[in-house]
Amino acid sequence: MAGLATTFGSGAMTNPIADLENAGALLVIGSNTTEAHPIAALAIKRAVRQHGAALIVANPRYIELCRYADVWLRAKPGTNVALLNGLAKIILDEGLWDKDYVESRTENFAAWAESLAEYTPETVAAITGVSVADLRAAARAYAKPKQGHAAIVYAMGITQHTTGTSNVIATANLAMVTGNVGVSGGGVNPLRGQSNVQGACDMGCLPDVFPGYQRVTDAAPRAKFEEAWGVPLSGELGLALTQMMGAVDEGDVKAMYILGENPVLSEGDASHVTHSLPKLDFLVVQDIFLSETAKLADVVLPGSSFAEKTGTVTNTERRVQLVNRAVARPGEAREDLEILLDVARRTARKLGLSEGLFDFAGSEAVMEEIARLTPSYGGIAHSRLGDQGLQWPCPTPEHPGTPILHVGKFTRGLGRFVPVGQLPPAELPDEEYPLLLTTGRSLYQYHTGTLSRRVAGLDQLMPEERVEINPADSVALGVAEGEPVAVSSRRGRVVAKAKVTDRVPPGIVFMTFHFAETPTNVLTSAALDPVSKIQELKVCAVKVERVG
Repeated sequence: MAGLATTFGSGAMTNPIADLENAGALLVIGSNTTEAHPIAALAIKRAVRQHGAALIVANPRYIELCRYADVWLRAKPGTNVALLNGLAKIILDEGLWDKDYVESRTENFAAWAESLAEYTPETVAAITGVSVADLRAAARAYAKPKQGHAAIVYAMGITQHTTGTSNVIATANLAMVTGNVGVSGGGVNPLRGQSNVQGACDMGCLPDVFPGYQRVTDAAPRAKFEEAWGVPLSGELGLALTQMMGAVDEGDVKAMYILGENPVLSEGDASHVTHSLPKLDFLVVQDIFLSETAKLADVVLPGSSFAEKTGTVTNTERRVQLVNRAVARPGEAREDLEILLDVARRTARKLGLSEGLFDFAGSEAVMEEIARLTPSYGGIAHSRLGDQGLQWPCPTPEHPGTPILHVGKFTRGLGRFVPVGQLPPAELPDEEYPLLLTTGRSLYQYHTGTLSRRVAGLDQLMPEERVEINPADSVALGVAEGEPVAVSSRRGRVVAKAKVTDRVPPGIVFMTFHFAETPTNVLTSAALDPVSKIQELKVCAVKVERVG
């Protein structure tokens, strides 16, 4: 990837959340921050209201941060590469770039700069729908804030595309050309979608790495883990979640163990998931509630919530934090680590392996092994975490942790500019499906609703799905506020009530995916980014029709 390869490989923020308040300018792209990441949004608001930071919001849908924005870039979904390249082109053409930073800390600048030739303001305006005036205003505000540096904040609005990897690289290019990496109030800051996703990835819950992003294809780390675990390890890449259902269909995956995930509602082309899971010979789901996925399982293992166990979580800013058990577990629920170790010991016995491999007294002992085998966690122990935790990399027991990445020098040495080009989404509107659906989240429900739908107060605030549709489209379709409408794509159909609003532009409809009664992801596409294997959940073609 680009010069921030280590960071983007992990999806972690280069800077702490609190440091966003020190930014002189902020570019928030593909993130409805106030609803999906409200704590980060508070820091952004303070930067704007109390410190006079310039705010640029790039989002096709009107979000609350647009109220605070100096410039709102209402780009068409799926045009992020063109938008970011266009901003970079203006910055170069107007001499707003940081020449000293580029010359001393980066490489491949000339090739990248040449690749921007076609992204003139006029061309980018035609692709994105953003005016030339707004493009220029945004580029100037980001490149030359009145004080301090400029930060980029993004979320799944730019990653959940078939060009998601290119989108992220384009943010890195923009940050490097303006000298905004490795500095307070700057950086490239992806916001994680769920609690401890960062920690799961850090611990190797990805198909191509061991803990700490040590690649399975590299002989040295593989040998280290083989010696520690006493078993030979494959150097072949595994499957991403988005590839697994196809493997089930082909008969290559026979059994599956799902922990704390609800792919029946969360995956793109979700009907394919419900079609594929019953083909498994054996399905185990470990969760705290009987989710839609758990209902399909052969065995359900009752796990524990965050408040019912002791361990660590690692948040989006790379902060490893200690969580202590606060309440008793209900019924037959067990601590998740206890379940995993019990299953692992029995499996080892069946395979003729040493059960001692899973001889951990508790989560503190697990962290000791993590520190021993994972350089970025080398100095992390329960006894050091206290109330504030530590931010990795923290390589030694004396190390204070690393709030800001790439200070003085990139992890790879020189930050590398990588040319990327605009490509269309996998599916665009046509005569049969004339509208474009994009998806997101609400402040009042969470993910697939497995947790939040059980909170009576939240269900009062948002009890059902609403299809946001622009007034012009509602008139053309004869749809009134609150009327039930059917939303259909090439993959499925759902029914929900219409919400007529100019928060979405003409030609675009918006839905969340919080409601099992309205499983929005039966509509979305399973098309993948070729590098990251993430699904294109933010763009698909649909039609909307009156019901009844």
